[in-house]
Amino acid sequence: MKLLLHQCCAPCSLYPLKILKNEPFEIYGFFYNPNIHPVEEFYKRLENVWFLNNLEGIKTIIDETYGLKEFVQNVVYRESKRCNYCYYMRIEKTVKIAKNGKFDAFTTTLLYSKYQNHQMIKDICEDLSHKYKIEFYYYDFREGWKEGIEKSKELNLYRQQYCGCIYSEEDRYRKQLSRKFNKLKEIQLCEVNNEPTK
Repeated sequence: MKLLLHQCCAPCSLYPLKILKNEPFEIYGFFYNPNIHPVEEFYKRLENVWFLNNLEGIKTIIDETYGLKEFVQNVVYRESKRCNYCYYMRIEKTVKIAKNGKFDAFTTTLLYSKYQNHQMIKDICEDLSHKYKIEFYYYDFREGWKEGIEKSKELNLYRQQYCGCIYSEEDRYRKQLSRKFNKLKEIQLCEVNNEPTK
């Protein structure tokens, strides 16, 4: 059986690949993530997926679409619902590639992360499986969360600090950077006024 695995990144691929390689599948990896921004981040993740798949002997299909404009146009004014759009467009593209390539089934590494909306991803996969009449291989890869993290460190894979889109980057870093900036201001004001730093 041929299975198409949508891969969001290399670290999230490790445990799913371990599970899938124990099944009677000929596995192909598919990198399609036009949600990832900025462009430097996109290519870091792409290069690491390519490296991992070569290491694991996995054939790889790559769509090098960098979709900043399209992604932002499709979520503007709907930022709170951006994840639904993001999951759907990536999984639907995976399903279409699988269908056209005569694959028997598909799945996604998005089912590995504890930070993603697992139920929403599962529902989308099931809906698209029904719509396009292709099997969805479901597995709750979250059980291997810690194992995947440790393995990614052993392999020295690039481990991203946010989901992918520019909005998730803001969520991840804004408060942290703002606190750092405010601390810096406080130190400089104390130095100017000859006051002890708190």
